[in-house]
Order: sequence, then C-alpha cells, then structure tokens
Amino acid sequence: MQQAGVNLVSVAIFSWAKLEPEEGVYDFDWLDRVIDKLGKAGIAVDLASGTASPPMWMTQAHPEILWVDYRGDVCQPGARQHWRATSPVFLDYALNLCRKMAEHYKDNPYVVSWHVSNEYGCHNRFDYSEDAERAFQKWCEKKYGTIDAVNDAWGTAFWAQRMNNFSEIIPPRFIGDGNFMNPGKLLDWKRFSSDALLDFYKAERDALLEIAPKPQTTNFMVSAGGAGIDYDKWGYDVDFVSNDHYFTPGEAHFDELAYSASLCDGIARKNPWFLMEHSSSAVNWRPINYRVEPGELVRDSLAHLAMGSDAICYFQWRQSKAGAEKWHSSMVPHAGPDSQIFRDVCELGADLNKLADEGLLSTKLVKSKVAVVFDYESQWATEHTATPTQEVRHWTEPLAWFRALADNGLTADVVPVRGPWDEYEAVVLPSLTILSEETTRRVREYVANGGKLFVTTDFTTGTPNLDSVLADCGMARQPGLLIETDTDHYPYGYPQTYLLPKLAGNDITAGVSQSMMIYTPIAQGITTNDDSEFTFTDLLTTGDNAYSMENYATAETAQKADTDPEGCFAVAVAADNSATGARVVWVNCPNLLESNINQAVSGGNAQFLGSVVNWMNGEQTTAVINAKSMSAASLSVPTSAAIPLGVLFTLVLP
Repeated sequence: MQQAGVNLVSVAIFSWAKLEPEEGVYDFDWLDRVIDKLGKAGIAVDLASGTASPPMWMTQAHPEILWVDYRGDVCQPGARQHWRATSPVFLDYALNLCRKMAEHYKDNPYVVSWHVSNEYGCHNRFDYSEDAERAFQKWCEKKYGTIDAVNDAWGTAFWAQRMNNFSEIIPPRFIGDGNFMNPGKLLDWKRFSSDALLDFYKAERDALLEIAPKPQTTNFMVSAGGAGIDYDKWGYDVDFVSNDHYFTPGEAHFDELAYSASLCDGIARKNPWFLMEHSSSAVNWRPINYRVEPGELVRDSLAHLAMGSDAICYFQWRQSKAGAEKWHSSMVPHAGPDSQIFRDVCELGADLNKLADEGLLSTKLVKSKVAVVFDYESQWATEHTATPTQEVRHWTEPLAWFRALADNGLTADVVPVRGPWDEYEAVVLPSLTILSEETTRRVREYVANGGKLFVTTDFTTGTPNLDSVLADCGMARQPGLLIETDTDHYPYGYPQTYLLPKLAGNDITAGVSQSMMIYTPIAQGITTNDDSEFTFTDLLTTGDNAYSMENYATAETAQKADTDPEGCFAVAVAADNSATGARVVWVNCPNLLESNINQAVSGGNAQFLGSVVNWMNGEQTTAVINAKSMSAASLSVPTSAAIPLGVLFTLVLP
C-alpha cells in the first residue's frame, strides 16, 4: 500500500458476522489489529458501520427482517443487503451495532470518518412487505393529509381505484402480466422507497455521531442511468458526498464518466467529493465484463479528480480468492504486484502525490456558463409502461445534451433540479416531466430576470407547469402530432411523423453547416402570441402542407381528418425579450440527441443545438473547448471534522 501511495482505506463494510458472531457477543480484536497496522503505516481509516448485511444468526431468528418482492416472494439470505428498511426489528439491531462501533472507536486516532452502511438500495430499493405497507400509508398521510387528496393526485376515479381511508393504500404489488399500475401511485412509491432508505441511513448516522462525532458519508451510486435513489435529496445529509462509479463499456465510456462526475459535483454543490469506489479494470456483474484499455486506469481516475473529486478510491485492494466478487478487478490482481494493473496503480499514486504537492487538494470547479438540469423524479415518471413510447426516458436527455455541448466546444455543468441552476448564464431543461410549484416559480423568475432558457418537451407527457411558463413567453403547444406530406421533409421509407424540418438561416443557426439536415422524429407544433413582449424567430419548420393530427392517440392511420389544421408549423422557436435580455428557445420534440437519431443526420442535431446555445450566451458560433479552471475552496464539513490528508488515494475492503 505504501508503494502505491495509499493513504486511506475503508474497512469492515460487510463484517457484521465477524464483529458480532453471535447475538450480543462482539469481537473487535481482529479489526483493532488491522486499523492499528494501517495507522502506524500512515494510512487513515474510513470505518464502516458494518451494518450493510445482517449475519445468518439474525435472519434465522428474525425472518421478518427480510425484504419481499412485488410477487410476495421473500428474499432469502445468501447474497447481501437482504434486509428491509421499514423493519423495526432490523433497525434496533443495526443501531445497536452502530453504537457498539462508535463506543469502541470513538477515540481511535486512525479512524478519520464513518462509512455508514453501503450502497443503500442497491438490492433492496423496493420492499413490498407488510412493514413497508404500513410505512407507505403513513408516508402518504404525511404528504397528502387526507385520503381525498391522495385520490385526486393518483386519479383513482379511473378503473374504480378510489380509496376510502389510508388503510386501503397498498404497495404496487403484482397485478398480473401485461397490466398497468396506476402511474401516480407508482411515482409516489418510488419517492417513498427512497425516503424510507434515507430515514434508515439518518438513524444509523445519528447513532454513530451521538457517541463519536466524525465526518460521515454513505456511498451513492451516481451514474447516467443510476436513478433509483434521489441522491440529490440525500446529499444534504452527508458531511461529504461519496460515489461509486463503474465505467460504461463502449463509445460512451468517457462521456458517461464525465457526465456522472459532473452530476456528482452538482449534488455536492461544487464542494470536493469522494470517488469511493471504481474499478481498476473489469467488473464481475455484466454479461461481458470488459477490461480497461491501456492508459485508461490512470486517465479515468484523473478525470474524476478533474471533475471535482478529492479522493480516488478502488474496490478492492487485493482480488478476492473466493466469493461472488472473485473476478472483480482490484489494485493487486490475482497475478500479484508484478502486473500491469499494479504498475498503473503505482503510477497513479505518484501522480496524485505530485498534484497534492501542487495544491490541488480541496479545490473545486469554477461554474460553467451552461447548466443542464437533471431530475430524479422526472426519470421515475418516464419509467411507466403505459406511455405512447417506451423509447423516451428522462435520464438519456441530460447525458445527450452534455455530450452534444462538449462536441460543440461548450462545457456544461450537470445540475440537479434542486441545485442553483438559476445562477447560470444559460439553462437547458431537457424533457423535465415533473415540475413542482417551487421549480416552476424558479423557472419563471429566471426568465423574468433575463435568463437564457432552452427547453425540450415531449408530447407523451403533459407538463402544465412548464407550459404555463412558456405561455408567459408567448408560446403554446399546437394540439396534435405533426404529420408531414412533403417527401423532401421526411425520410424515405419512414413514417410521416419522422420530420426533416426546414432550417432557418439566421444568426441563431449560423453555426450549422449548410449541408446539414435536422431530424425531429415525433414532434408537435408551436404557436406564438403576437401580443407578447417577446419577439419570435422560427428555427425549424415543416413543409407548407403538413398537418397536425389531433386524434393521434386513437387514430389507426395517418389519414388527415377534416378538423386537423394544416399548413407550415414551427417545431423550434426562439423567443427574445429585448427589454429584459431573456432568451427562450423551445424545441417541441424529445430525444433529438439520441445517438441513432443524431447520427442519422451526421451530427446535424447536435450542431444545431450547439449553435443555438452559443447564440443564447452571446458567443461566437464557432467555439473552442476551454478546460475548466480551478479555485481553492475548503471541504464543506465542520473545521473539527476536516480530514488532514493529501489528495486521497484509497481503497475499499469488504
């Protein structure tokens, strides 16, 4: 470890069976020796609570702590995280171990932080037990106050789902193959499940800190598609954000990594954060576990550091000789220290020491000009199975925007919807299907104060709050789905809803090559109000003989109805308020930046959007990629809780 430059280790994460081999019998001797040996070698300890998985004696004595799936099957012990967050029995056991750990290690100088449990919700995100049912009922009562409010929110008049009291609320259990769960209920269930795990974490955290106050965290799983838990809401309750990130194989490897790190930086509100876990090479849980290519171990780690991380941590130190993660890569592989992986690890350790000497520790990223907004609840809302298309998911949109802006020389910050996105020069709201009253107020004030807003919307989801903001800017949806009749404006052999709209030639689109085409499959039109304070410029329009099919939800063919309006429709509009300086661009089509759609027109969509964002910022249409600058800032934990180390180079031990 000293050779590699390691200066912090996480230990005891899955050690409950060793820490408490029998109920009420504790053994800390082995852990004391490990911590003492590490500390004397100059290696600090991020000590786990040990509560990530219960021992076998507990599950045999108390099978009621095991979580239940939506079909009623009980998750049996044999892997990990088989406990339910709403079990009062398991909570008592977990808090007892937390207190024992805190008492034993409160004065240990080598223990510098608490690692509370591990990856909450990785396997037990949803529990459909009777404990969970009771907790869900209480959660709904606290949120809504009355059962009538729940009925209104969930639309229970449909399919005779109206409830008379809170005891009639049940989890969204199995309802038969091919059936459709109430979407309002399902969304609240996801909110509740995230909150239930958060409450459990806070209880464990408080038990530790009451006895042994130290900086504390729990490791998130922030990635482009990792939206199971509302990590932004959790971010307020940790002293420092820590994240487990494993690279996505393929062409999006580096872009997804940078995007996830930027989102983590946003959750941390630009305070330094920890990369608590990543892999030195292949993992063990994909159908095909690809190794990293030469140079990527160092490159990926330094990329996390460059995006705001203060710690580069790996799972695991030495590759396991047995168990489910035997084939998961490590810092010291099965081949031993005389291996390319370990040589790369040592190279990285030396690099990090040099960077620490140069003052990189506790720096943070300067804010970019553009914010791309991500929202966990919008992703949850798009996961419902009864929508016009299953090809639209919220999480893909911010990632696609982040990549497209980077390709056009624009560095963006990924900012959670609760974050300070309204402090940026330009803001992208990509397919946000959930806009709370508070977020709506912030969007409205941002535009009123001269903000630059880029909005994409989706005909599959009603967004009345967002639509009201756009109405303030003099724009509204054209009811219906656009159908093109001009063969020059839809691809040969494709449905007439797959538009190739006309691109306006003006300062806004000047960054788009004349030979480029724009592709907007499945779009709605946009109407404008001549009496508005804004002036409007159509950016993308249909052919002159297109029509808007108003009954598209029930139509069996693309045949025009007599009542369907026809003509030339705007698909993208720029609104400019010269008095306030506000600029709002609306593209009434989702997924323009999905790779297959963008690539179908050789990157024309990305070039169009990059040109528009440049105009919004008042930039030249030909941009240069600028590296993010750094400025010194302290980790936002109490002074007494500061971890006195260099740029942390760490690992995680089970």
